[in-house]
Amino acid sequence: MSWGTELWDQFDNLEKHTQWGIDILEKYIKFVKERTEIELSYAKQLRNLSKKYQPKKNSKEEEEYRYTACKAFLSTLNEMNDYAGQHEVISENMTSQITVELTRYVQDLKQERKSHFHEGRKAQQHIETCWKQLESSKRRFERDCKEADRAQQYFEKMDADINVTKADVEKARQQAQTRHQMAEDSKADYSLILQKFNQEQREYYYTHIPTIFQKIQEMEERRIVRVGESMKTYAEVDRQVIPIIGKCLDEIVKAAKSIDQKNDSQLVIEAYKSGFEPPGDIEFEDYTQPMKRTVSDNSLSNSRGEGKPELKFGGKSKGKLWPFIKKNKSPKQQKEPLSHRFNEFMTSKPKIHCFRSLKRGTQSFCFHKELMKRTIGKPTYAFEARDYVLSLKLGAAPEDFSNLPPEQRRKKLQQKVDELNKDIQKEMDQRDAITKMKDVYLKNPQMGDPASLDHKLTEVSQNIEKLRLEAQKFEAWLAEVEGRLPARSDQARRQSGMYDTQSPATVNNCAQDRESSPDGSYTEEQSQESEVKVLATDFDDEFDDEEPLPAIGTCKALYTFEGQNEGTISVVEGETLYVIEEDKGDGWTRIRRSEDEEGYVPTSYVEVYLDKNAKGAKTYI
Repeated sequence: MSWGTELWDQFDNLEKHTQWGIDILEKYIKFVKERTEIELSYAKQLRNLSKKYQPKKNSKEEEEYRYTACKAFLSTLNEMNDYAGQHEVISENMTSQITVELTRYVQDLKQERKSHFHEGRKAQQHIETCWKQLESSKRRFERDCKEADRAQQYFEKMDADINVTKADVEKARQQAQTRHQMAEDSKADYSLILQKFNQEQREYYYTHIPTIFQKIQEMEERRIVRVGESMKTYAEVDRQVIPIIGKCLDEIVKAAKSIDQKNDSQLVIEAYKSGFEPPGDIEFEDYTQPMKRTVSDNSLSNSRGEGKPELKFGGKSKGKLWPFIKKNKSPKQQKEPLSHRFNEFMTSKPKIHCFRSLKRGTQSFCFHKELMKRTIGKPTYAFEARDYVLSLKLGAAPEDFSNLPPEQRRKKLQQKVDELNKDIQKEMDQRDAITKMKDVYLKNPQMGDPASLDHKLTEVSQNIEKLRLEAQKFEAWLAEVEGRLPARSDQARRQSGMYDTQSPATVNNCAQDRESSPDGSYTEEQSQESEVKVLATDFDDEFDDEEPLPAIGTCKALYTFEGQNEGTISVVEGETLYVIEEDKGDGWTRIRRSEDEEGYVPTSYVEVYLDKNAKGAKTYI
């Protein structure tokens, strides 16, 4: 169906319809444009949302993202960021493929429509001009015919009148002939113009108008097709990002499936594990001892010399008195276990709560004495534990992180080693770059002076050496913590076990001593001289009269071990030795070959057979 044949007389309606089509197209363009703005706004909001919940750098939140659940959440945030990017792609593609193209097309469409309707109006004006000419010719022909008819009637009247002269009759006849000739000429002219008009009219209705309307119809159909194509593009733009959006959602599901509750639980252990042993049993404190004293027990020497019953565990107790310890004036007050206080001291504040009643430095002395007694003969220095405690009391932050529990110390040392290795690598890369630049200068002196780089190269080399020494120092501490060398970190764990299991004897003795004044009410108002004498005597006795530890079982060497470090002992595969101290969780077992030859070996190198009935035998988990 053609508009030229079916709508030949609907020029004005077609003009209105085509204008409506352009309005619809512009409305669709506006719709797509608003959609792109929504996509951009949505993408921006998604990005802001993802950024809002991203962990801040160098903050506690960044450490929390070690857990699988937090990693999955971080992966979700990253995928949402990519998801937002796809919405930006939708906006960009719709803008470039639909909005821009249709806007340009609308401009062209308006120009084309204007051209077609201008041509149609021109044809209308032409046919109207022809029609006016035809009407004018027709009216002239009609007028001439009427004039000729009146001239003929007048001639006939004159010719019939006998009173009219012959000249008047002749004149009337000539006038009639002239009018007839004019009528004939008008007729001929009218006939010619009519034929011409009919031809123009046929061309107008059967050629010009159909052609113009056909062009308008094609223009309108192209507009309709373009709208359909734009709608397809609109859908395809969305469809193109669906696989990527689906991939983002799949990654979120994958991240959710990667959550491992067991792994997170293990990370909690690694994050907060102190490495200390659980506290041992609280020993019985005998408050009946003062009641058993005789009236003659009124001096320090008598109380020291008499062999009164004592509680012994974890080694010998000499029943010493502490003259500067205050008497417990509130015996009904519940006592806090020493092991709990020691654990609190190791993990929180640098105070020794269990000795808070001591005066003028005796707080740390008793504690240090126990540490030194435990460190005699072990593969470390005897006073390292004392220095460790003193550093904590002074509030200093040790460079080797010895103020931290063993497990946390290991993590800090490992982190420090990794940082130093990265710094070393950076310095080495810088040195290589400077070396290459120097080679270039040597080959091409015009580019620069090679000697100008010597100072920088020397400086970088010195930095590398310093960093390597620093790394070696921290690696040595790390090796100690990891059990490769039984050193300070092992001592810390041994000290924990010591205070959990054996120190109750010392505490009990201290408690007894507080109650062991001759009259049962010993106070601290003693002379400073006697205090120092008693302390010095006790200190000397602890180290001069140290007796060998009893054997608590035997062991068989599974492998040969070369004890090259201080405090270790060499064993041969298959050799049988005595066990005098069981592994307390630090990976080392103390053994004895003879009375004068003892030391530590790795627990994994021996098979231990403990005598459960042996004195001092303990089991550590």
